[in-house]
Amino acid sequence: MRAVVVPEYGPPEVLSVQVVPDPVPGPDEILVQVAHSAVNRADTLQRLGAYPDPRRRGDEILGLEFAGTVAAVGERVAVWKVGDAVMGIESGACNAELVVTHERQALPVPSAVPLADAAAIPEVFLTAWDALVVQGGLTSGRWALVHAGASGVGTAAIQIAKAIGARIAVTCSAGKVEACRALGADLVLERSPADWAAELKRAVPGGVDVVLDVVGGDEANRNLASVRPEGTIVQVGLMGGGQTSVNLGLLLVKRVHWIGTTLRARPIEQKIHICRRFAAEVLPLFDAGALRVVIDSRYPLDSIVDAHRHMEANANVGKILLDV
Repeated sequence: MRAVVVPEYGPPEVLSVQVVPDPVPGPDEILVQVAHSAVNRADTLQRLGAYPDPRRRGDEILGLEFAGTVAAVGERVAVWKVGDAVMGIESGACNAELVVTHERQALPVPSAVPLADAAAIPEVFLTAWDALVVQGGLTSGRWALVHAGASGVGTAAIQIAKAIGARIAVTCSAGKVEACRALGADLVLERSPADWAAELKRAVPGGVDVVLDVVGGDEANRNLASVRPEGTIVQVGLMGGGQTSVNLGLLLVKRVHWIGTTLRARPIEQKIHICRRFAAEVLPLFDAGALRVVIDSRYPLDSIVDAHRHMEANANVGKILLDV
């Protein structure tokens, strides 16, 4: 099969599409003929050597999500059959023509979503829902703050918050403000050099209930200042850096819950559990019209270098898809 391989760490130009051995499904796994995949921030970090695939497979193949059809099934598989349309997340190896995944981790493609668009769902909607609702406890009537509101996770988070009746503030660059408003964000705050924290305090004086932060760095202190007493900060990324000075006094006085989380490094049992909940609680919202995919651009697999350049330019609103 053809796959996007990282032969050495470095800039986008190190990536190449190579012919590698086909994966073989285990007894509880399915083999998926991948039609579409995506580029995520984690892929650019892995390419730089900063976020390796925890499974440490032979060829270092990029890609955290896929959409396609079942090509073969393991001997104990009971949920899927050859030809079924599926999508899902993996810890890597999805930027390829074939991928294997546990049958219970695979997700059905909503009937309202074309297979060509389905790869825009798994990583960002799972991440946003898990951070805001499952771990953050966001419910109807409460306030969320989400950084990078126009990113894949951000555009998913806006829709999820509105679908459950919550209110949401997002930060973004000046050129992406209208896109976030169009998705339904209640309050859109321009990031640096604007003082978004002061503007948020005026709008939500008691503080927000949940913060979803993919940035880290200097936003850490502003998050602590912006969250309400006994509120929750869920740290899912470090685009702005992992080192900063933090006022721990605010953490103590406000009794803040600060959670660090990633989907990628979780044990398979936890991934299966969250995927089954997601299938039951979130996927029906696509068919109901409450959620929709937000696609910025598409690239053929052979243009993977250009796709990474586009991701690193921070120019996208929504997902960057790969047509395999």
